[in-house]
Amino acid sequence: MNRLEVVFEKILWNSRFLILIAVVSSLLGSLVLFIVGTMDILKVAIMAFDYYLGRSDQDIHEFIVTDIILAVDIYLVSVVLLMFGAGAYRLFISPIEESEESGASHPFNIQTFDELKDKIVRVVILAVIIEFFRAVVDIQFATPLDAIYLALSVLALAASVYLMNASHDKKSVKKSDSGPSS
Repeated sequence: MNRLEVVFEKILWNSRFLILIAVVSSLLGSLVLFIVGTMDILKVAIMAFDYYLGRSDQDIHEFIVTDIILAVDIYLVSVVLLMFGAGAYRLFISPIEESEESGASHPFNIQTFDELKDKIVRVVILAVIIEFFRAVVDIQFATPLDAIYLALSVLALAASVYLMNASHDKKSVKKSDSGPSS
């Protein structure tokens, strides 16, 4: 039974390499999104140049802000995939030497699964906030109540960012209090 246990444990230990499927896929997805975001920005830049050079009748003011915000949102999702890929690799396969040399504050230097989740959640919340503001840019208010709903939504977003930062600050204080003193 002892030999069977050793073989089974070896299989379990080596199964951690399955995470490479997620790591490679998330890095590939991140690359694709960086390219898409960049192409979107270039498209807007070309349209702006055409507009100001008189080669286009389409008013760029109708779409430029929302298109740029959408590209930033795409970049943020790309960053989430990049952080997930690097963090999962570091946690399950091996520490990344260059990130270790960069210090604990580097986004890729993730020490725990909870830290990975926290960083990803923070970026996702930021992406949701940006998506909200992109949607708000084109809102036409039909009644005063619509403006109040918008104000309440902005207040809720501001409160969530405040609470997220307060939670992060509290965690930072706990880490510095429990860490070794110099």
